Amino acid sequence: MAKALLGHVNSDVRTASVLAVENHRLRRRVHDLEALVLRLQADNDRLAAAAREAELLVEDLQPA
Repeated sequence: MAKALLGHVNSDVRTASVLAVENHRLRRRVHDLEALVLRLQADNDRLAAAAREAELLVEDLQPA
């Protein structure tokens, strides 16, 4: 039975190489997406601060 199961295991060296390339590509993509998330969070923080500042200016301009 073990010999029959081992016959289904692919030990092709090219498969390991393909998996290594794909793994590298996916790790790079994750890194790029993490950098994008950080940039978007910084943009969001900056925009939220600007919105709060604009809101305060509008409140100051309104008569009491």
